[in-house]
Amino acid sequence: MADYLMRDDAPLSSHEWGKLDEVVEAVARRVLVGRRFVPLAGPFGIGTQVLPLDEIERSEACMHGAEPCEDEAISVTSRSYIPVPMIHKDFMLNWRDVESARQTGHGLELAPAAAAAASVARAEDQMVIADGLLKSAGQRLALSDWSESGNPINDVSAASAALAQAGVFGPYTLVLSTALFAMLQRPFRHSGQLESKLVQAIADGGIFQSPAITGNQALLVAQGAQYMDLAVAQDLTTAYLGPEGMDHRFRVLESLVLRVKQPAAVCVIE
Repeated sequence: MADYLMRDDAPLSSHEWGKLDEVVEAVARRVLVGRRFVPLAGPFGIGTQVLPLDEIERSEACMHGAEPCEDEAISVTSRSYIPVPMIHKDFMLNWRDVESARQTGHGLELAPAAAAAASVARAEDQMVIADGLLKSAGQRLALSDWSESGNPINDVSAASAALAQAGVFGPYTLVLSTALFAMLQRPFRHSGQLESKLVQAIADGGIFQSPAITGNQALLVAQGAQYMDLAVAQDLTTAYLGPEGMDHRFRVLESLVLRVKQPAAVCVIE
């Protein structure tokens, strides 16, 4: 493990570090939504502070099937460099808990580590979904009244048609606010099938809810590294920061950034 994590200075055995890492990883995996459909790139190394963002655009003629498209090469239309932020949350392990684990042979109390991992995971989804996909979306459609059965299917169908018209193809992932997700969990008219089941025929990349989306908003996103990726400098890990009084401070941290290469691959329904 890299020296900057200072793990050798912590009052934990290798077995205890293993258990801590298992807890942090398991909690983050349950909480994270963005990583379920955005492909990862990297890791590029913890020292990476900026990364290139290449945007790719196809001409209007190509997207609408006009003749010159066959000979037209797809290329990077713009390149910028974006900062790679670090997301972190600290937690404390009480010195008496550490000593108790030594004396009794029972495991460490790792609830603080789990809570810190959940906090970092929520912050990552805020960056990826709310501050990333929602703001960089190249397409936007009006949301109808989802309390009326059939409207969710119509809206998602319209969004998928808009993506296809822009030359962006599936699988498509649908990400919803908790309010809209709840509205899909009802029978579609008198068919006996849940409305979510019918919507999933369009959103074949999965349907997810995320607290990073508030109010009545939905995202339909095309999957694929050609459209976007999550560039990882340092993946989720835990560092030891040192003693604080008699207790011990740790940090759950990661460094990564969302890169949307084709904004037309993201459609917001709002």
